[in-house]
Amino acid sequence: MKKSREGNLKHVKGSLCLVPPLLLAVFFYLQFQTLGLFSPIFRCAGQPAGGGGDDYVDRLRASATFLPLKDTREWAETWFISTLDDTTEPEGEAKNIVFPSAASAGRLLCMSAPSRRDGTRNAYALAWRDALPGGAELRPGLAYVSETAYDHSNLWHGISALIPFASWHARSGCRARPARWALFHHGEVRLGMSPWLTSLAEATTGVGMVVETFNASDVPVCFEEAVVFRRNMAGMTRERLLAAFDFMRCKARAQCGVVDDDDDPSSAVRVTILFRTGARAFKDEAAVTRVFKRECARVAGCALTTARSDNLTFCDQVKLMSGTDVLISSHGAQMTNLVFMDRNSSIMEFYPKGWRERAGGGQFVYRWGADRSGMRHEGSWWDPHGEPCPGSPDILSCYKNRQIGHDEAYFAQWAARVFAAAKERKGGVSPASTRRREAPTCQCS
Repeated sequence: MKKSREGNLKHVKGSLCLVPPLLLAVFFYLQFQTLGLFSPIFRCAGQPAGGGGDDYVDRLRASATFLPLKDTREWAETWFISTLDDTTEPEGEAKNIVFPSAASAGRLLCMSAPSRRDGTRNAYALAWRDALPGGAELRPGLAYVSETAYDHSNLWHGISALIPFASWHARSGCRARPARWALFHHGEVRLGMSPWLTSLAEATTGVGMVVETFNASDVPVCFEEAVVFRRNMAGMTRERLLAAFDFMRCKARAQCGVVDDDDDPSSAVRVTILFRTGARAFKDEAAVTRVFKRECARVAGCALTTARSDNLTFCDQVKLMSGTDVLISSHGAQMTNLVFMDRNSSIMEFYPKGWRERAGGGQFVYRWGADRSGMRHEGSWWDPHGEPCPGSPDILSCYKNRQIGHDEAYFAQWAARVFAAAKERKGGVSPASTRRREAPTCQCS
């Protein structure tokens, strides 16, 4: 009898020990049920749709908070999607943000961007694919999202925004082809690039450019995948810059059918004068041509070509520059074509009066561009003659679009030095073999 009572007491004590864990389990069950976390289990057991699972998705959908695309509280380089830091991955690339990624907690990038004039009216949010904001439209594939403080129409500014995408595309093994582009300037929507830049982007990526126009209303657009560059080339190492320009050059040449000229002698120096029409054109093109033609004739194998960029197609420009060792041109957008020349080619640049004193650092963009793309900027000539601009507050009002004179003696001396150096560099190296050395950079890494 005593043993029986002891056994019953033992069972009672054991049962009482189980009460706290059971109560705790019931508490957590009720909490999780309230949050809807058990909905997948119940659905597997036959619970109809529209129960706790939909409630959970609705809560996630409601958690997507739209913030101003242009955050005026931040510095200019971080005001675009200001809540996320960018990275330089892969190593040496320009700073970028990838969606979805660990940085976005696996969420997609969504944008509501009705304004083309005020970036603070446009907004972004992060959302899970299965819980997009109400009414949002999902854009399949990869989106290239470009924010620039300059613009996508000016050729040099535009190529500065394009280069990071070219490098990132090459580093992906060329698998990361964009299904669309989203273009922004200070957070304001832009609807396209210039035709020249569009052709270059299409040659580089191998697909036609589709630009996201967004909606005039506030209907959000969510990208299945996206890579964002908001600082142009910031963060890129010199090695990556050179490789990216090599890759872009090679792709453009392939797109335009540029072939090796096996009949071109190894020591030939190919000089091109690329004239402008109107603003910053030479006043006397015939006189300028005579000076450089005479100096070219003094170098064995030198050949001079004159052309105008405004009557050449994109591929005409690629072909012309692919066969140019020395580019002679006045400051202007047509000089962006220097990126299609072989590495170590030379550039000679000319300015109207007033630029040297009043144009500021922006006048050196092609000097910087030559360096970044592996070319040699052989110096500049600023026209010292011309009427002054008394009382002019800035260059735009008077000096910017003046035409350029010439100095026969200076041009001849300058050309002799540049042409001779180009001849020496090309000794024993044919243009065809140079291109064959560059060909591997066209391969996706």
